[in-house]
Amino acid sequence: MTLTVQGGVDKCGHQDLVHEIEISRGEIIGIVGPTGSGKSTLISDIEQFALGDTPTGRSILINGQVPKNEQRYDPRKKLVAQLSQNMHFLADMQVGEFLRMHAKSRGKDPNQADKVIELANTLTGEPISPEFQLTILSGGQSRALMVADIAVISDSPIVLIDEIENAGIKKQEALRLLSGEGKIVVVVTHDPMLALMATRRIVMKNGGMTKVISTSNEEQRIFLDIERVDGWLTGLRETIRQGEVVA
Repeated sequence: MTLTVQGGVDKCGHQDLVHEIEISRGEIIGIVGPTGSGKSTLISDIEQFALGDTPTGRSILINGQVPKNEQRYDPRKKLVAQLSQNMHFLADMQVGEFLRMHAKSRGKDPNQADKVIELANTLTGEPISPEFQLTILSGGQSRALMVADIAVISDSPIVLIDEIENAGIKKQEALRLLSGEGKIVVVVTHDPMLALMATRRIVMKNGGMTKVISTSNEEQRIFLDIERVDGWLTGLRETIRQGEVVA
């Protein structure tokens, strides 16, 4: 599958400098730019499968073709899953029960619920139990569970992520998990590590797509350096969270 974003206009009505970008399965694409530059608007265009019918005038194609109406409007056939940093469950049911129900609704093996919980627990600090009520999960636990659910149970081949860096989960592992499952991952981020983890990044300015930058070999090297520092900070953060003395 490919996802194609065809350019529209920025806030002043000027044409996007990026006329078209095609994204393939397993690819991570970053969306970067200052606050108010139109990052979330671009995500919204993709989520809606815009066809020149949004304020930006952009169009979204699937495999080079206009999406079918059911792919745009039928929740059961939507190709897009979306994650944000503000996610909480409202259903008052147990984690295991919810996941088994979701698996059944997708025609999947209900026992995959165990795999989802196992994966989710690699992304969050406090482990999740199948017996936990959804409503008592923390924000980080909720997002970790949804990432794992999308990777294992959801059929949605496109995942849109809005600023996961403050979501309370292991962000690099989450992106690797989703892209490793063959998903197209588009992530809005201010985090240099996530931006450099992407294969390419779309630069937004004044509501428009101004350029696409492919991550260079030098940037990949810098990413590895940043990841090592982030690993040290994560360990330090966990030491403090556990009430231990930093030595």
